[in-house]
Amino acid sequence: MKIDLYYLTNCPYCINARVALTALCEEDPAYAQVEVNWIEESTVTNFPAYADYYYVPTVFFGEKKLYEAQPGQDYDTIKACLKSALDEVLGR
Repeated sequence: MKIDLYYLTNCPYCINARVALTALCEEDPAYAQVEVNWIEESTVTNFPAYADYYYVPTVFFGEKKLYEAQPGQDYDTIKACLKSALDEVLGR
């Protein structure tokens, strides 16, 4: 199981996402079974056709978008959205 997570290095929402994913894996080791392919958006030259998003972080599972951050989201919201995305990947 693998997700693609598009991010920007200095984005505060992306930094929160990284911290939240670490916390989620510590809280529930099953989440650590999901491989995260971190894709730094500024280095991508050829986006896949399905990668339709405006904000980062954005999570895709295959071609399905599971989460796209929105302006103003706090850490707890980002963490809850990432938890929901991981739960979907794990079939929960």
